[in-house]
Amino acid sequence: MMTSVEFSRRSAQDELMDTEPVAFEEFQACLVDLARVNRLSFAYGPTLDFFDRLADRARGLGRPLEVLDVGSGYGDMLRRVDAWARARGIAVSLTGIDLNPWSRRAAIAAAPDRGIEWVTADAFEYAPRAGVDVVVSSLFAHHLSDPQVIRFVAWMEEIARVGWFVNDLHRHPVPYHVFRVASKLAGFHRFVQHDGPVSIARAFVRSDWRRIVTAAGIDAADVDIHWRMPFRLTVERVKSP
Repeated sequence: MMTSVEFSRRSAQDELMDTEPVAFEEFQACLVDLARVNRLSFAYGPTLDFFDRLADRARGLGRPLEVLDVGSGYGDMLRRVDAWARARGIAVSLTGIDLNPWSRRAAIAAAPDRGIEWVTADAFEYAPRAGVDVVVSSLFAHHLSDPQVIRFVAWMEEIARVGWFVNDLHRHPVPYHVFRVASKLAGFHRFVQHDGPVSIARAFVRSDWRRIVTAAGIDAADVDIHWRMPFRLTVERVKSP
């Protein structure tokens, strides 16, 4: 029997990836399927579009653009950023950070020679002393509680010299029910089948992000919130040079 979901507020239901210990091979298989979902749902586009808007500024730095990806998981987003930079002749220094040590192991196995640094740490306890140029996250923020998301936004604002970008889900019944059925038909990993709908129920609407940004001490007028297909919300902050 299907559990009723209340979309007027964020769900507090746990995701299996965050709570169930499994062997590395099973965790890796889940990450591989999540990367498949990212490809099929055009997840990389919004983040790469953000970097397109920063391209001229990155070229003008006179040094590599320092990028930190929080909740980097399988590393597929940073590998796309690396490919974006190579295609445009832009020097970058890429670091992915994730709390789960198996994420680092899986990311290295997926592309051992890309020159990307993978760090296992709590993002809130990790930050270069001088900060970084850009902080990005993709499908990370919905794993956090509201107080943690507020802290995350304030932390990004503090350490990012150029700007920051959140790429996450839009809480809505349509993607919830579509993914619940489609993930089973596609035979995705059991974590993906369970956690996908839960992630959508844990995700955000525009008013959530306006409230979160304000609570983090940032003028909402300085932040751009955009809806992107299919049912994504992005939150973008670019600081003045």
